[in-house]
Amino acid sequence: MKALFRLLSRTKLYWGLLLICLIGAVISPQTSSGHNIFLSYGNLTDVLRQVSITGLVATGMTMVILLGGIDLSVGSVMGFSTVICAMLLTKPGWTAASVIGVPAAILVGGATVALAARFVFAGLARGRDVSAGRRREISLTRWQSTGIPGLLGLVAAIAIGWWTMSQVPAKFGVLGALVIAPCLAMVLGGINGLLIVAGRLQPFIATLAMMVSALGISRLTAGSDNAVVPVYTGTNATEAFELLRSMLWGVLPVPSVFFLAAIGLFGAILRFTTFGRYAYAIGGNIEAAKLSGIKVAQVQLTAYLLSGLLAGIAGVLFVAQYRQGKPDAGTGLELDAIAAVVIGGTSLMGGRGGLAGTFVGVLIFGLLSDILQLQNIDSNVQLVMKGLIIVCTVLVQEQNLGQLVARWRFRRSGEAQADPRTAEPHRPPSAAKAQLAREDLDEAS
Repeated sequence: MKALFRLLSRTKLYWGLLLICLIGAVISPQTSSGHNIFLSYGNLTDVLRQVSITGLVATGMTMVILLGGIDLSVGSVMGFSTVICAMLLTKPGWTAASVIGVPAAILVGGATVALAARFVFAGLARGRDVSAGRRREISLTRWQSTGIPGLLGLVAAIAIGWWTMSQVPAKFGVLGALVIAPCLAMVLGGINGLLIVAGRLQPFIATLAMMVSALGISRLTAGSDNAVVPVYTGTNATEAFELLRSMLWGVLPVPSVFFLAAIGLFGAILRFTTFGRYAYAIGGNIEAAKLSGIKVAQVQLTAYLLSGLLAGIAGVLFVAQYRQGKPDAGTGLELDAIAAVVIGGTSLMGGRGGLAGTFVGVLIFGLLSDILQLQNIDSNVQLVMKGLIIVCTVLVQEQNLGQLVARWRFRRSGEAQADPRTAEPHRPPSAAKAQLAREDLDEAS
């Protein structure tokens, strides 16, 4: 029985997802031909398409929360990314988007290649050490550790700069938007990380400041408050951008491919790499992680960089889906992402959780919205119901199912003993001892 309760406790999130699917299928309206709308292929793919943007942001948020941090700026960073992407696609020449986006792409591209080359050289040195069967560490020379990676990074930066600036006179294509907008969002995420690591600001304060600042920069870039930059493929933008809102092989929406790829890639990173082990260790006890020699600052900075990168990709997919860039496109998105992460079982205190739970949490959130919309429930009532469901889900997540059942059984047994109809008659200890003594004397005689 204990093993059953333990199994149910570990898989309760998946049982919750199944229960929501069953409820949606039972109460779903029917089409005129008698088909269930909730279970239709078109409805399910639409849900997957709609949750992809929130899912990408929630993926980055999970890594930040695992470290014991929080990123409140992802909504504004995503809105900033939508403005940059829309302007690159529709306005040729040196606009505000290209002026700040091209240098950001050059910086991020060069730094990424340099760090990747440095990582490869460090791996080669360790491999040479192991193959030689020696325990002593082989130190890289300064030229190998910094010179060659730096040179490769410089070459990559020049190549990216040449490629991006060659597109400035005309409108940027899909690839250009997919490179520049996420790189710029990654820079904003890096600023968050630097404020937290170097400035020693609390993550809440640093990302709150970035949330406000990114919204202001978006409005300045768009030209006016709440300006909308429309993107009409075939008229003011290239038709190739339509690819990002199409179906891959007629089966999966392209935005969901980005979401699934992010879940798979970063889930593997958290589970199988040193970065993932360090992230859980830092979230569990940051002081112990520092004493263990873990480079806490590097891990935290990397997490915020990745959070910004995923928010930037989500912004590009938003433009493809809604055909517009808006400074306030991501308003409230950070709360949806945090809710999905918490529903998925990741602790807000850090050190516990994972992306598998976040994936299920995002699906639960999307299916709930779909069920409420199919029932034509008022949008304000939907918000109230979502809040209640989130609270109930988190209460169940934080409580162990076996402990709940044990507590209930304990209370029931206590009530049964207190019931005078079922309880045994109370005897004082002295009377009970006297009765036992008399019985012993009778047996002896």
